[in-house]
Amino acid sequence: MQCPKDRKTELVAGSLAGGLAVQCCPDCKGTWIPPEEYETWQQGQRLTGVTKLPTTLDVDYIQSPYDTKGALCPACSYYLARAKVGLKTPFYVERCSNCGGIWCDHGEWDVLETLGLHTSIERLFTSEWQTQVKERDYAEKERRATVEKLGDDLAARVFELAERLEGHPNGDFGVAYLMRRFEK
Repeated sequence: MQCPKDRKTELVAGSLAGGLAVQCCPDCKGTWIPPEEYETWQQGQRLTGVTKLPTTLDVDYIQSPYDTKGALCPACSYYLARAKVGLKTPFYVERCSNCGGIWCDHGEWDVLETLGLHTSIERLFTSEWQTQVKERDYAEKERRATVEKLGDDLAARVFELAERLEGHPNGDFGVAYLMRRFEK
């Protein structure tokens, strides 16, 4: 079986957490997870049922240079679908839509494991998950723009006030007050 990212390299047998049998690329250090092996391994895991993005995605991770490269499934030659994992340094996990095999570039499995997502990789490919990633990306861009426009100090105060108003039973009254102040 050939590496999907480095087509000239033969994958070799290896294993991941809890004895999950995989095929590894000795050159790019990526990992092919056969669907039947993953399903069997998954059944033996204590599934956490992660349905939302973890609250902290601030994981030290250096993106693989192969992450931006499209690939074909090493088992059945279908294109691998990509699911974005939105971190400070985002990356894409790939999965074959035909056979269900999973490709992780170097270091990606470790990050998935750190975040508790390694036991439910199929969830990353749902529209609900990808919507959450897009919403988080938008919120982060909005936050950076607020800091850029207001400066660190005032932006921090705005964020703190927003959080306090959000948690208050009459917080909407405070927001309405502020909006009226700026309508003038």
